Amino acid sequence: MAGNEKEALMKADHVKVYFKGKNRKSGTVKAVDDISFEIMKGETFGVVGESGCGKSTLGRTLIRLLDATEGSIYFHGQDVSSLKGKDLKEMRKKAQIIFQDPSACLNPRRTMKQILMEPFEIHNLTKEVDVETRIHKLLQLVGLDDYHLSRYPHELSGGQKQRVGIARALALEPEIIICDEAVSALDVSVQAQVLNLLQELKEKLGLTYFFISHNLNVVYQVSDRVGVMYLGNMVEIASYDQLYEKRYHPYTEALLSAIPQVDQEAQADRIHLEGEVPSPSNPPSGCRFHTRCPKACERCSKDRPVLKEISEGHFVACHLYDEEH
Repeated sequence: MAGNEKEALMKADHVKVYFKGKNRKSGTVKAVDDISFEIMKGETFGVVGESGCGKSTLGRTLIRLLDATEGSIYFHGQDVSSLKGKDLKEMRKKAQIIFQDPSACLNPRRTMKQILMEPFEIHNLTKEVDVETRIHKLLQLVGLDDYHLSRYPHELSGGQKQRVGIARALALEPEIIICDEAVSALDVSVQAQVLNLLQELKEKLGLTYFFISHNLNVVYQVSDRVGVMYLGNMVEIASYDQLYEKRYHPYTEALLSAIPQVDQEAQADRIHLEGEVPSPSNPPSGCRFHTRCPKACERCSKDRPVLKEISEGHFVACHLYDEEH
Protein backbone atom coordinates (compact mmCIF):
# COMPACT_ATOMS: atom_id res chain seq x y z
CA MET A 1 0.00 0.00 0.00
CA ALA A 2 1.62 3.23 -1.12
CA GLY A 3 1.15 6.30 1.04
CA ASN A 4 2.60 8.84 -1.44
CA GLU A 5 5.53 9.28 -3.85
CA LYS A 6 8.16 9.64 -1.12
CA GLU A 7 10.41 6.81 -0.06
CA ALA A 8 8.89 4.36 2.41
CA LEU A 9 11.26 4.17 5.39
CA MET A 10 9.28 1.55 7.30
CA LYS A 11 6.46 -0.77 6.30
CA ALA A 12 4.14 -3.04 8.25
CA ASP A 13 2.75 -5.92 6.22
CA HIS A 14 -0.23 -7.80 7.72
CA VAL A 15 1.20 -7.53 11.24
CA LYS A 16 -0.49 -9.41 14.06
CA VAL A 17 0.50 -9.34 17.73
CA TYR A 18 -1.35 -11.79 19.99
CA PHE A 19 -0.82 -12.44 23.69
CA LYS A 20 -1.86 -15.70 25.28
CA GLY A 21 -3.90 -15.38 28.46
CA LYS A 22 -2.83 -16.86 31.77
CA ASN A 23 -5.60 -19.43 31.57
CA ARG A 24 -8.19 -20.76 29.14
CA LYS A 25 -10.90 -18.41 30.33
CA SER A 26 -8.85 -15.28 29.63
CA GLY A 27 -8.33 -16.32 25.99
CA THR A 28 -5.91 -14.79 23.50
CA VAL A 29 -5.63 -11.01 23.40
CA LYS A 30 -5.49 -9.79 19.79
CA ALA A 31 -3.72 -6.51 20.50
CA VAL A 32 -2.81 -5.90 16.84
CA ASP A 33 -4.79 -7.85 14.28
CA ASP A 34 -3.66 -7.76 10.64
CA ILE A 35 -2.40 -4.20 10.11
CA SER A 36 -0.61 -2.91 7.00
CA PHE A 37 0.71 0.61 6.33
CA GLU A 38 3.83 2.56 5.36
CA ILE A 39 5.77 5.31 7.11
CA MET A 40 7.34 7.67 4.61
CA LYS A 41 10.80 9.10 5.15
CA GLY A 42 10.72 12.52 6.80
CA GLU A 43 7.07 12.45 7.84
CA THR A 44 5.26 12.29 11.15
CA PHE A 45 2.80 9.42 11.03
CA GLY A 46 0.35 9.92 13.88
CA VAL A 47 -1.69 7.09 15.38
CA VAL A 48 -4.79 7.82 17.41
CA GLY A 49 -7.41 5.71 19.14
CA GLU A 50 -8.94 4.91 22.51
CA SER A 51 -6.84 3.40 25.29
CA GLY A 52 -6.28 -0.31 24.77
CA CYS A 53 -6.69 -0.24 20.98
CA GLY A 54 -3.13 -1.50 20.39
CA LYS A 55 -1.27 1.73 19.54
CA SER A 56 1.67 1.21 21.89
CA THR A 57 1.91 -2.49 21.09
CA LEU A 58 2.13 -1.63 17.40
CA GLY A 59 4.81 1.00 17.99
CA ARG A 60 6.97 -1.33 20.07
CA THR A 61 6.57 -4.11 17.53
CA LEU A 62 7.87 -1.86 14.75
CA ILE A 63 11.27 -1.66 16.45
CA ARG A 64 11.23 -5.25 17.77
CA LEU A 65 10.76 -4.48 21.45
CA LEU A 66 7.93 -6.95 20.90
CA ASP A 67 7.86 -9.70 18.29
CA ALA A 68 5.04 -9.94 15.78
CA THR A 69 2.96 -13.12 15.96
CA GLU A 70 2.47 -12.97 12.20
CA GLY A 71 3.37 -10.62 9.37
CA SER A 72 6.51 -8.70 8.47
CA ILE A 73 8.06 -5.33 9.25
CA TYR A 74 10.45 -3.75 6.76
CA PHE A 75 13.02 -1.05 7.45
CA HIS A 76 14.73 0.29 4.34
CA GLY A 77 13.25 -2.71 2.55
CA GLN A 78 14.84 -5.23 4.92
CA ASP A 79 12.60 -7.58 6.88
CA VAL A 80 13.48 -6.87 10.51
CA SER A 81 11.17 -9.61 11.82
CA SER A 82 13.92 -12.19 11.44
CA LEU A 83 16.91 -10.09 12.53
CA LYS A 84 19.00 -11.45 15.40
CA GLY A 85 22.14 -10.60 17.34
CA LYS A 86 24.39 -7.97 15.74
CA ASP A 87 21.98 -7.29 12.87
CA LEU A 88 19.12 -6.50 15.24
CA LYS A 89 21.39 -4.36 17.40
CA GLU A 90 22.52 -2.42 14.33
CA MET A 91 18.92 -1.79 13.28
CA ARG A 92 18.07 -0.44 16.71
CA LYS A 93 20.67 2.31 16.32
CA LYS A 94 18.46 3.74 13.60
CA ALA A 95 15.10 3.11 15.28
CA GLN A 96 14.62 4.51 18.79
CA ILE A 97 11.71 5.17 21.16
CA ILE A 98 10.58 7.89 23.58
CA PHE A 99 8.42 6.45 26.34
CA GLN A 100 5.29 7.88 27.93
CA ASP A 101 6.44 8.24 31.54
CA PRO A 102 9.85 9.92 31.81
CA SER A 103 10.06 9.09 35.52
CA ALA A 104 9.68 5.36 34.90
CA CYS A 105 12.19 5.08 32.06
CA LEU A 106 15.15 6.80 33.74
CA ASN A 107 17.27 4.86 36.23
CA PRO A 108 16.86 6.71 39.57
CA ARG A 109 20.34 5.62 40.67
CA ARG A 110 22.18 7.10 37.72
CA THR A 111 23.01 10.71 36.92
CA MET A 112 21.92 12.32 33.66
CA LYS A 113 25.45 11.94 32.32
CA GLN A 114 25.49 8.23 33.09
CA ILE A 115 22.05 7.82 31.51
CA LEU A 116 23.14 9.59 28.32
CA MET A 117 26.29 7.47 28.15
CA GLU A 118 24.30 4.22 28.17
CA PRO A 119 23.55 4.08 24.41
CA PHE A 120 27.24 4.45 23.58
CA GLU A 121 28.19 1.79 26.14
CA ILE A 122 25.55 -0.67 24.97
CA HIS A 123 26.70 -0.36 21.35
CA ASN A 124 30.42 -0.34 22.25
CA LEU A 125 30.99 3.11 20.77
CA THR A 126 32.86 4.76 23.64
CA LYS A 127 36.19 4.42 21.80
CA GLU A 128 34.84 5.40 18.39
CA VAL A 129 32.86 8.48 19.44
CA ASP A 130 33.88 11.52 21.46
CA VAL A 131 31.16 10.81 24.01
CA GLU A 132 31.76 13.91 26.13
CA THR A 133 31.37 16.22 23.13
CA ARG A 134 28.38 14.27 21.86
CA ILE A 135 26.57 14.47 25.22
CA HIS A 136 27.09 18.24 25.40
CA LYS A 137 25.64 18.61 21.89
CA LEU A 138 22.67 16.45 22.87
CA LEU A 139 21.96 18.70 25.85
CA GLN A 140 22.04 21.77 23.63
CA LEU A 141 19.69 20.13 21.14
CA VAL A 142 17.02 19.47 23.79
CA GLY A 143 17.42 22.78 25.65
CA LEU A 144 19.25 21.62 28.77
CA ASP A 145 22.48 22.92 30.34
CA ASP A 146 25.69 21.15 31.33
CA TYR A 147 24.91 21.45 35.05
CA HIS A 148 22.03 19.00 34.54
CA LEU A 149 24.58 16.22 33.91
CA SER A 150 25.28 15.76 37.62
CA ARG A 151 21.59 15.64 38.53
CA TYR A 152 19.56 12.53 39.30
CA PRO A 153 16.07 12.03 37.84
CA HIS A 154 14.27 13.03 41.05
CA GLU A 155 16.00 16.41 40.90
CA LEU A 156 14.44 17.29 37.53
CA SER A 157 10.96 18.39 36.53
CA GLY A 158 8.76 16.19 34.32
CA GLY A 159 9.55 18.28 31.26
CA GLN A 160 13.30 18.15 31.94
CA LYS A 161 13.17 14.37 32.39
CA GLN A 162 11.37 13.97 29.07
CA ARG A 163 14.01 16.15 27.41
CA VAL A 164 16.63 13.73 28.75
CA GLY A 165 14.58 10.88 27.30
CA ILE A 166 14.55 12.64 23.94
CA ALA A 167 18.30 13.26 24.13
CA ARG A 168 18.91 9.57 24.87
CA ALA A 169 16.79 8.60 21.87
CA LEU A 170 18.85 10.94 19.68
CA ALA A 171 22.23 9.74 20.96
CA LEU A 172 22.91 7.22 18.15
CA GLU A 173 21.58 9.50 15.39
CA PRO A 174 18.45 7.47 14.54
CA GLU A 175 16.35 7.85 11.41
CA ILE A 176 12.99 7.06 13.00
CA ILE A 177 11.71 7.61 16.53
CA ILE A 178 8.62 6.00 18.05
CA CYS A 179 6.96 8.64 20.26
CA ASP A 180 4.80 6.53 22.57
CA GLU A 181 2.45 9.03 24.24
CA ALA A 182 5.55 11.19 24.65
CA VAL A 183 3.71 14.21 26.11
CA SER A 184 0.63 12.73 27.80
CA ALA A 185 2.24 12.61 31.25
CA LEU A 186 3.23 16.30 31.12
CA ASP A 187 1.38 19.48 32.09
CA VAL A 188 -0.37 21.21 29.18
CA SER A 189 2.08 24.13 29.06
CA VAL A 190 5.04 21.74 29.11
CA GLN A 191 3.38 19.59 26.45
CA ALA A 192 3.46 22.52 24.04
CA GLN A 193 7.15 23.13 24.72
CA VAL A 194 8.07 19.48 24.13
CA LEU A 195 5.95 19.28 20.97
CA ASN A 196 7.67 22.37 19.60
CA LEU A 197 11.03 20.82 20.45
CA LEU A 198 10.14 17.60 18.62
CA GLN A 199 9.10 19.61 15.56
CA GLU A 200 12.35 21.59 15.61
CA LEU A 201 14.42 18.41 15.94
CA LYS A 202 12.55 16.79 13.07
CA GLU A 203 13.39 19.68 10.75
CA LYS A 204 16.96 20.12 11.97
CA LEU A 205 17.94 16.42 11.95
CA GLY A 206 15.69 15.08 9.18
CA LEU A 207 13.87 12.69 11.52
CA THR A 208 10.84 10.51 10.92
CA TYR A 209 8.29 10.07 13.73
CA PHE A 210 5.70 7.40 14.49
CA PHE A 211 3.67 9.49 16.91
CA ILE A 212 1.23 7.68 19.23
CA SER A 213 -1.38 9.59 21.19
CA HIS A 214 -4.97 9.37 22.41
CA ASN A 215 -5.19 13.17 22.21
CA LEU A 216 -6.56 14.22 18.82
CA ASN A 217 -5.45 17.82 19.24
CA VAL A 218 -1.87 16.69 19.76
CA VAL A 219 -1.97 14.30 16.79
CA TYR A 220 -3.42 17.01 14.56
CA GLN A 221 -0.76 19.48 15.67
CA VAL A 222 2.24 17.34 14.74
CA SER A 223 1.16 14.79 12.11
CA ASP A 224 1.53 14.79 8.33
CA ARG A 225 -0.64 11.67 8.08
CA VAL A 226 -2.92 10.08 10.64
CA GLY A 227 -3.85 6.44 11.22
CA VAL A 228 -6.98 5.76 13.26
CA MET A 229 -7.00 2.52 15.27
CA TYR A 230 -9.90 0.67 16.83
CA LEU A 231 -9.55 -2.60 18.76
CA GLY A 232 -6.39 -3.78 17.02
CA ASN A 233 -7.41 -2.67 13.52
CA MET A 234 -6.44 0.33 11.40
CA VAL A 235 -9.76 1.77 10.21
CA GLU A 236 -8.67 4.93 8.39
CA ILE A 237 -5.42 6.48 7.12
CA ALA A 238 -5.23 9.94 5.57
CA SER A 239 -3.33 13.20 5.65
CA TYR A 240 -4.21 15.88 8.16
CA ASP A 241 -5.87 17.98 5.46
CA GLN A 242 -7.89 15.04 4.12
CA LEU A 243 -9.26 14.15 7.55
CA TYR A 244 -10.10 17.76 8.28
CA GLU A 245 -12.05 17.99 5.02
CA LYS A 246 -13.75 14.58 5.04
CA ARG A 247 -13.83 11.66 7.49
CA TYR A 248 -15.18 8.45 6.02
CA HIS A 249 -15.17 5.96 8.87
CA PRO A 250 -17.93 6.42 11.50
CA TYR A 251 -15.42 5.88 14.30
CA THR A 252 -13.17 8.65 12.97
CA GLU A 253 -16.20 10.94 12.78
CA ALA A 254 -17.03 10.17 16.40
CA LEU A 255 -13.46 10.77 17.56
CA LEU A 256 -13.15 14.11 15.81
CA SER A 257 -16.55 15.27 17.05
CA ALA A 258 -15.26 14.78 20.60
CA ILE A 259 -12.59 17.49 20.23
CA PRO A 260 -13.59 20.40 22.51
CA GLN A 261 -14.97 23.38 20.56
CA VAL A 262 -15.31 27.02 21.52
CA ASP A 263 -18.44 27.22 19.39
CA GLN A 264 -21.27 25.75 21.48
CA GLU A 265 -23.31 24.85 18.38
CA ALA A 266 -20.41 22.84 16.99
CA GLN A 267 -19.98 21.15 20.36
CA ALA A 268 -23.65 20.14 20.27
CA ASP A 269 -22.94 18.04 17.16
CA ARG A 270 -20.77 15.65 19.15
CA ILE A 271 -21.42 11.98 18.33
CA HIS A 272 -22.01 9.87 21.44
CA LEU A 273 -21.10 6.22 20.92
CA GLU A 274 -23.25 3.67 22.68
CA GLY A 275 -21.87 0.74 24.66
CA GLU A 276 -18.39 -0.18 25.82
CA VAL A 277 -15.30 -1.07 23.80
CA PRO A 278 -15.34 -4.90 23.36
CA SER A 279 -12.59 -7.02 24.85
CA PRO A 280 -9.60 -7.63 22.55
CA SER A 281 -9.62 -11.24 23.78
CA ASN A 282 -13.14 -11.68 22.43
CA PRO A 283 -13.61 -9.16 19.60
CA PRO A 284 -16.85 -9.01 17.58
CA SER A 285 -17.05 -10.83 14.27
CA GLY A 286 -16.99 -8.85 11.04
CA CYS A 287 -16.22 -5.18 11.57
CA ARG A 288 -14.90 -4.67 15.10
CA PHE A 289 -16.77 -1.39 15.37
CA HIS A 290 -20.21 -2.64 14.31
CA THR A 291 -21.46 -3.13 17.91
CA ARG A 292 -21.18 0.63 18.52
CA CYS A 293 -21.58 2.01 15.00
CA PRO A 294 -24.69 4.15 14.29
CA LYS A 295 -24.43 3.24 10.58
CA ALA A 296 -23.95 -0.53 10.92
CA CYS A 297 -25.80 -2.88 8.57
CA GLU A 298 -26.25 -6.65 8.56
CA ARG A 299 -23.10 -7.23 6.53
CA CYS A 300 -20.96 -5.41 9.11
CA SER A 301 -21.52 -8.18 11.67
CA LYS A 302 -20.44 -10.90 9.23
CA ASP A 303 -17.69 -9.64 6.92
CA ARG A 304 -14.54 -7.88 8.02
CA PRO A 305 -13.91 -4.76 5.87
CA VAL A 306 -10.56 -4.39 4.13
CA LEU A 307 -8.53 -1.17 4.24
CA LYS A 308 -8.72 0.28 0.73
CA GLU A 309 -7.93 3.54 -1.05
CA ILE A 310 -11.11 5.48 -1.82
CA SER A 311 -9.40 8.70 -2.90
CA GLU A 312 -5.74 9.49 -3.50
CA GLY A 313 -3.84 8.74 -0.28
CA HIS A 314 -7.03 8.24 1.74
CA PHE A 315 -7.67 4.71 3.00
CA VAL A 316 -10.66 3.41 4.92
CA ALA A 317 -11.93 0.02 6.14
CA CYS A 318 -15.71 0.32 5.98
CA HIS A 319 -18.46 -1.49 4.05
CA LEU A 320 -20.22 1.83 3.43
CA TYR A 321 -17.70 2.46 0.68
CA ASP A 322 -17.56 -0.99 -0.93
CA GLU A 323 -18.44 -0.76 -4.62
CA GLU A 324 -20.49 -3.92 -4.48
CA HIS A 325 -22.43 -2.80 -1.38
